[in-house]
Amino acid sequence: MYTTIHYDKQDGIGILTIDRPEALNALNSAVIGELEQQIAQVESDKTLGALIITGAGRSFVAGADIGEQQPMGLDQGRRWGQRGSALMRRIEKLEIPTIAAVNGFALGGGCELALSCDIILASEKARFGQPEVGLGITPGFSGTQRLPRRIGIAKAKELIFSGRHVKADEALAIGLVNAVYPPEELMDGAIAMAKSFTKNAPIAVKYAKACIDRGMQMDIDDGIALENELFAMCYATKDQKEGMKAFLEKRPAVFQNK
Repeated sequence: MYTTIHYDKQDGIGILTIDRPEALNALNSAVIGELEQQIAQVESDKTLGALIITGAGRSFVAGADIGEQQPMGLDQGRRWGQRGSALMRRIEKLEIPTIAAVNGFALGGGCELALSCDIILASEKARFGQPEVGLGITPGFSGTQRLPRRIGIAKAKELIFSGRHVKADEALAIGLVNAVYPPEELMDGAIAMAKSFTKNAPIAVKYAKACIDRGMQMDIDDGIALENELFAMCYATKDQKEGMKAFLEKRPAVFQNK
């Protein structure tokens, strides 16, 4: 079905792999189009509890395709940026937890793709960066917005203004990634983390994500009000009854996403 990505699902966890290794998985129109199609399917799959995004070969995503971008003018550049940003926003707004398993280069649009995920896990060989200013452009897929929200304004300005690459150990130190793994252990680590999410009540996890993501854009009183409402809504679910009953009976809960 696809030519630049592939998608697998196991135990309620989706694994989306960008597979254009001859171009270090660079994002061109074909990749963006296939990602749009697959994310639409993820949005509608109510049996999915988490999504992992990774890259084939020695790169996560080495950036957006420069050959495709070089001849663009003002209007084409605007449409390209809007299309990429809209895709990243759709990933960010997925109800389920998302994990970027960064196995190599995550530069430019690749770093922005990772930033659209809830969690970033890195191989020891991972390299992050927003090198766009060296090409005469700014980050275009919302990197100027998400990177400072992730690591702080001053550090984000340093990385974006310089365009320098960040190795995995520094990415961990500045809070860009959650954990670093030997290359051969990265996907096992990502799957283990995804399972630590999917073993819990799916509705509660979705509501918790909504509280954090929406609450961080509000003042604290509105954020607390949002949490209070979603907390209350949990008590209308069968999973809340099962979770507490299982706790009292000292047995594992069996959640039904209801």
